[in-house]
Amino acid sequence: MMLEARDVVAGYGNIEILHRVSVGVHEGKIACIVGPNGCGKSTLLKTIFGILRPTGGKISFMGEEISSLPPHMLLRRGMSLVLQRRSIFPLMTVLDNLKMGAYTRKDKQEIEKRLEEVYHIFPILEKKKTQMAESMSGGQQRMLELGRAMMLKPKLMLLDEPSAGLAPVVTQGIFEKIKEMNDQGMTFAIVEQNVRIGLEMSDYAYVLELGRNRLEGPASEIIHDESLAKIYMGRL
Repeated sequence: MMLEARDVVAGYGNIEILHRVSVGVHEGKIACIVGPNGCGKSTLLKTIFGILRPTGGKISFMGEEISSLPPHMLLRRGMSLVLQRRSIFPLMTVLDNLKMGAYTRKDKQEIEKRLEEVYHIFPILEKKKTQMAESMSGGQQRMLELGRAMMLKPKLMLLDEPSAGLAPVVTQGIFEKIKEMNDQGMTFAIVEQNVRIGLEMSDYAYVLELGRNRLEGPASEIIHDESLAKIYMGRL
């Protein structure tokens, strides 16, 4: 397993949000974490990426325990996080935004190689590379965030609600791009509000409820599990 979080306890101050949550991601696969609002999905990603410090449990990445490591050290080890809220630099060009994703690299040839890989997945970014990022649509800005995260060629990409604020047709396009990146070898752990498309695009799924594991298994089976509808109170 590339990523393994076992019995993770975490929260904000004295408020405990995650109560012994366990998830794992196999190399080359897409794992999706779903659950009703407030169940702890985003808190889990922030804890895995070191933004929050777990108060219990253990998190391992590539066989190394990372429970106490800060985000910049995880980034150097091959893990990246794309937040739910927009994180582009609006008054910088698309190209400069992408280059910011490779700020730790000094090899210009390697940076150019990464850019070509990003442009291959997201042709619109090459087309708009001289435009200000703020001029792009919401879906294009999300592609820019994904492309920027690709610039360090991470082993694992954590995505927090990639469909947030996007129209259904745009969401479909974003997930098709994620699948294309996965087909080229990238591993994903995705927190997603759109349960159906998240599960349809994933290999394995975890369902959280009130900060605890409720269901897990192959996504193709979880999507048909009667318990899932009950957890969402019939909102699927």
